[in-house]
Amino acid sequence: MSRTRDHQVGLPARRAATNLLDAVLQKKQPLDDVLGRAQDGGYMFDLPARDRALARAIVGTSLRRRGQLDAVLNSFLERGLPAKAGTLYPILLSGAAQLLFMNVPAHAALDLAVRLAQWDPKAKRYDKLVNAVLRRVADKGTEILSKLNAPRVNTPDWLWDRWVRAWGKERALEIAASHLVEAPLDLTVKSDPEGWAERLEGRVLPSGSVRLLPKGRIEELPGFSEGGWWVQDVAASLPAKMLGDLAGKRVADLCAAPGGKTAQLLLAGATVVAVDSSPTRLKLLEQNLKRLGLAAETIQADAATWQPEERFDAILLDAPCSSTGTIRRHPDIPYLKSDKDIAELAGLQARLLDNAVSLLKPGGTLVYSTCSLEPEEGEAQVAALMARNPAIRIDPLRPDEPFGDTEWAQASGILRTFPFQFQLDSPEWSGMDGFFAARLTREG
Repeated sequence: MSRTRDHQVGLPARRAATNLLDAVLQKKQPLDDVLGRAQDGGYMFDLPARDRALARAIVGTSLRRRGQLDAVLNSFLERGLPAKAGTLYPILLSGAAQLLFMNVPAHAALDLAVRLAQWDPKAKRYDKLVNAVLRRVADKGTEILSKLNAPRVNTPDWLWDRWVRAWGKERALEIAASHLVEAPLDLTVKSDPEGWAERLEGRVLPSGSVRLLPKGRIEELPGFSEGGWWVQDVAASLPAKMLGDLAGKRVADLCAAPGGKTAQLLLAGATVVAVDSSPTRLKLLEQNLKRLGLAAETIQADAATWQPEERFDAILLDAPCSSTGTIRRHPDIPYLKSDKDIAELAGLQARLLDNAVSLLKPGGTLVYSTCSLEPEEGEAQVAALMARNPAIRIDPLRPDEPFGDTEWAQASGILRTFPFQFQLDSPEWSGMDGFFAARLTREG
């Protein structure tokens, strides 16, 4: 195959990556939403699997390493980026990512980046700038990278300042370093974890989850269509387990979509009422349960105000949050969320908690959880709830409950995990979502 033809083959994947980055960074759209639309009937629909994977890899690398890439690019953009230049910034960002972190040959990365600029009516006047800047990136970029603190520079200031205040500089660096490696894929299996681990070339975790390295579309993995498992990070599987023995109990799963925790509750023997305010997300939950061969009562309602006739033995409230504990999986989060979002979400979480308490039978158990690293969405929420409602107290997590890992069970009795924890034999196999969970009981 000729060099020109080889470059042309790689163009659709680069164009898709540029469009995805433009949607996330310049239009502030969640990557999962944009990627879903692009693959289900948009500009990635007809791409071969190899090109889809390449586009996702370019986007993931560009977002994880954005701070470093910006530092290199800014060294060669004396006047900064021109205004109203279309996709110029995503073209430069993704081009630098390929040159510095993806081992793409310089001639290929430069040629394709220039072609992308020429294809965009707003960016085409800057095609020579693209060529000149990326040539300098290829020549000098590695030297600039060597002088940067990667975990720090790839973390936006607003998040870095939060984590230093909450957890200290050393732990903030550990959190930030964990985000530079793509997360493995954890599956909760209905049965036979050893068999599924062998079939999927994964490994069984102490929790019974099966961990594997990402490899193509999840829907195409063995066992998906037959409902043998569902995707759920090992940390996300812990809150439902904190409810204990659920056989014969009536349980509410509030903010339940997409349904992983609902499935856990059902397999534990509970009768489950799954509540979510979004009809679209509730439909997804119903589809997921149908695939798994499970059934729950589903209700579209605002969990902050919903008042059924009968109270519940147990409630799981996995509340909407900033999701900063999932940045390994969602590297767009630092560029879509802000301090303002966290303040607004904290207000919603307080309303959800107050209503959840009102739905609980005396002596019942409520587990509140968020996939957030922010204390306002975890520890502070529980402290404020108990100050408002003296009947609520923490039912402390026993040190041996989270699979014997005493580090996750805090002295106060709550669960707190960090993305740098759960280290296995290599970075690619290691880590977990950052999660908060508290088990609460209602007296009288």
